[in-house]
Amino acid sequence: MPASIAVRLFTSTLAALLLTGCNPFSDARPMMEEYVERVGRVLDSEPVLSEVPAAKPIPRRRNRVLPMPELELGMLDFLSLYGCELQYVVGEKNSVMGKVMQPLNRLRYEVRFIRAATECLETVEDEELEGVLKQAIASKRESLPIAVWNATWGVEEVETLFTLAKGEYPVEAKNALSDLARDARQLNKSVAALLAQNLEIDLSFWGKVHQRWQAEYRAGQLLNSARLVTARLEDGTRLIRQRLNSRPLCFNGKPNSQSDTVQSMFFSIYIGKIQPYLADIRRARTDLIEPLSELATMQAKVMPTVFQEWSRSALALQGHDSAWANLDNAVTTHTKAWQALLEQCGLRPGA
Repeated sequence: MPASIAVRLFTSTLAALLLTGCNPFSDARPMMEEYVERVGRVLDSEPVLSEVPAAKPIPRRRNRVLPMPELELGMLDFLSLYGCELQYVVGEKNSVMGKVMQPLNRLRYEVRFIRAATECLETVEDEELEGVLKQAIASKRESLPIAVWNATWGVEEVETLFTLAKGEYPVEAKNALSDLARDARQLNKSVAALLAQNLEIDLSFWGKVHQRWQAEYRAGQLLNSARLVTARLEDGTRLIRQRLNSRPLCFNGKPNSQSDTVQSMFFSIYIGKIQPYLADIRRARTDLIEPLSELATMQAKVMPTVFQEWSRSALALQGHDSAWANLDNAVTTHTKAWQALLEQCGLRPGA
């Protein structure tokens, strides 16, 4: 083994042992590295840990937030003169606090404006005011998707949810995503209604969703895990293929002592340790990443270009750039490599 590889393996193993209390299977990164090393050991091959590609960070907020169209100042002044509910809505917007609204409050204002203006329209008798109201309502309805986008993907809190600074998704995570998953489903229903111009919905829960996003970082952990697991499974696949392309593990399909060792490691480590973690990631992807992907897809018409590029990697389930499609491919390829190897000895699972 080249000295540089030996030093690298020793260093990574030592660090993993120190971090996990001598149990490499308690954390994702040392577990996956230990798995590759054991595959190499039982196959008499030198394990090589490839570099894990860094996940792309979510674009900065200044690149995610869309400019919100404003009504002409003269129109607002005109509307504020009349005594229906819209007068108070416009007055709040023109206040000092109204000029620095956070995205969620701005969305609430836009919804209130449309509701109040529509109600006012039913009672107004002045033709000039009626024309201005109709124009204002049409403008606000047209720009509503921008307000919705800013109140979902434009908020600061989503950066914590997708931070890459908190390592990988935990091994044996228990109910880690139940609240986030419920939030995502509820948020999607609300966004779909707003985009369909259904304004009779309750926005009060959105603030709690943002609070949970700020307190959690599971989406970023999942992205880290997807890339880590993909890289290590590909490392293991290379080791298995090296053996398949050299001398057979078994001759004439008859098991031997080495094949017994290989089979034992396959069941105890790959089936017993790695596959449960793969199942946890898949379940978490279904519960959290998929509804967040739907949340972005619903808003594709206003999605900024820089976000589209990030979404293809972090949220999309298909495509060359998708972390999730690459993970699926790595799992499928690795499983087929194991099947081909064990089949040499008549030990293929399920045969």
